[in-house]
Amino acid sequence: MLSSNAVQPENVMRNEIADQAATVEFFFDERKFTARAGECVAAALFAAGVKTLRKSPRLLQPRGMFCLMGSCQECLVMVNGERLLACRTTVTAALRVRSVPEVYVHD
Repeated sequence: MLSSNAVQPENVMRNEIADQAATVEFFFDERKFTARAGECVAAALFAAGVKTLRKSPRLLQPRGMFCLMGSCQECLVMVNGERLLACRTTVTAALRVRSVPEVYVHD
């Protein structure tokens, strides 16, 4: 049984402290998206229907949000040229987010 303070499943992807009225625009792989101010990149992209953020380096399998707390590293993206986790990065106006370049790792 969940306590009354537990995060409910329908709220998991949206940052509850995000300002419901204010929105910001940002870019992911050259596409423009709108997010709530204060929301993390992972939640904003997931809410917009984006499930794949990168491909695995060895098998080039799709990767996206998994733990949403920075432990798994599955949501690794390039943010303004720096490798960051989408779940730990807050959306700001005109933020430029890109998929990590695909690099095949040979055995």
